[in-house]
Amino acid sequence: MNATEKRFEQNVLWTLKAAGEVKSWRYEAVKFRLANNTFYTPDFMVNRADGLVEFVDVKGSGGWEQHTRIKIKVCAEQYPEFVFAGYTEARGSRNRGEFNREEF
Repeated sequence: MNATEKRFEQNVLWTLKAAGEVKSWRYEAVKFRLANNTFYTPDFMVNRADGLVEFVDVKGSGGWEQHTRIKIKVCAEQYPEFVFAGYTEARGSRNRGEFNREEF
């Protein structure tokens, strides 16, 4: 896990677990095949308290690379039974660990 992903785990996932919204999570637990030789591995697989499984990709304040954004959108279309979300660290919040959520 890189430093941004660790901050996300500490500041978002543990907070959601304490609030009873998340049961558990695993880091890089699943690899999706999108096409021949094209794969997408989300940063976290999150088991939510409402029974849904959410796959999360975490980015630093620099934002998303175009190919990663395309992969998560394609994955969300191919696997509608899951929730796909991206979290981008808010600019200047490195010490506070604030993240903005985007659902795909």
